[in-house]
Amino acid sequence: MTKLPNVKGRISYITSKSRQENLYATYRTADNAFWSNLARESQQEFKRSGTKGKCIEARELVIALPETFTQYEPQELLERFTDEFRKRYGVECVSALHHNKRKTNYHIHLIFSERTLLPEADIKIASRSVFYDETGKRVRTKKEITGEDGKIRQGCTVIKKGEVYESHLFSVKDDRYKSEAFLEGEKEFYTALINSYISDPEQHLKVFDNNSVYLPTKKIGKNNPKEAEIKADNEARQEWNRTADMALVTGIAEAKIMEIKQTEIQDKASKSIRTSGWLPDMFRSIIGKAKDFLQNLIREQDMPPKPTLNINMTEFRIMQQLMIRVQDSAKEIKHLQNRVLPKLKQELKDTAGLFKGKERKALAEKIQQTEDEISVKLDKLPDILKEDGYPDVQAFMATYREMEGVVERYEREVWEYNLKLKQKEKPAKKPPEKQSVREHLRQLQEQGKQQSHKKKSFDRER
Repeated sequence: MTKLPNVKGRISYITSKSRQENLYATYRTADNAFWSNLARESQQEFKRSGTKGKCIEARELVIALPETFTQYEPQELLERFTDEFRKRYGVECVSALHHNKRKTNYHIHLIFSERTLLPEADIKIASRSVFYDETGKRVRTKKEITGEDGKIRQGCTVIKKGEVYESHLFSVKDDRYKSEAFLEGEKEFYTALINSYISDPEQHLKVFDNNSVYLPTKKIGKNNPKEAEIKADNEARQEWNRTADMALVTGIAEAKIMEIKQTEIQDKASKSIRTSGWLPDMFRSIIGKAKDFLQNLIREQDMPPKPTLNINMTEFRIMQQLMIRVQDSAKEIKHLQNRVLPKLKQELKDTAGLFKGKERKALAEKIQQTEDEISVKLDKLPDILKEDGYPDVQAFMATYREMEGVVERYEREVWEYNLKLKQKEKPAKKPPEKQSVREHLRQLQEQGKQQSHKKKSFDRER
């Protein structure tokens, strides 16, 4: 058994018994002496600081790999993923590759030092006697560590003049490893590294964008004891995501949806966790209320006018046609949500009486069918855009608005140029060439198709 440093407040072990996982490969970029010295120096500094809790001697990244990666030689795979990290940050690492019995849940534990080894040890020699109390904290005078009997208290230390009172083999901890920017950067880097092994672009992984209007869902592994809870959680998140799609298509600003997501979901969920801990039912309730809040805005929002197909640019005309298709679909959904479903529910409420059982049953079935139809149409809304290569509604809408702005500026500049000529005035500048505008539109289309907001799952437990 090889014991690793304290990582994020817990002890990690490379062993087949850890988390009931099978060990595939291990790798170290430094010898045992490095890790032993690192642990000792970290513990000494932690003790002197007087901080409560556990000393964090290193940090850990858990890198999930596709199940198809079992085809690669485990040791080579592990060493490449580890060495890529070391190459970029210059820190020592120790790593392990694990899988479960069915060779699913394939992943790497990459543990790295926040400190680097100094070229030369930083040794401090006492110019006068130095005193430390029982906690290892340095004090000014001998009197502060002397008991009533005039003797130095047990556990206190005296370093005499000329002796080494402090030595450092390592640099101070690098604070960048604690930042969100560092974690986001590593997600991007390792996603790209994983994709370099995948030849089919359709199978490439994408990093979930936390700054999108969507909520991520979680992948459910086989025999997961929390399967029912995760399914219910995912369904609540998907309901919000479908409602966000509807909001975008009906003309509600992306910034407004983000504001509701922040204030009604993220802020309230954070407050709930701080006061009561993680409560799945509470979290789903928060999402449900936020979804209802957004649906009320959609109900009050009139559908924007359909695009007029009078722009003689194929690239933008395609976008307009897609917009018309999603608007028509959204209009059908709004009709079912705002007219048909409320009417059926009111009829069911009004159908009372001892002999109205069959009528109530028929109405209840119609309500269920209508709700199922709404759900199916909401699921198909982004599929209209995925057929043309857009990953989700948010990516399409952002691209459409940007392209719309480019076309409007071009048309305005052409109109102003022609007006100057008509008035026999010399224009200050020529409008951009139509071909260059079309090339710009094509670039925006490609960028929009490469965006992704809800491809990657979240993992609350890690």
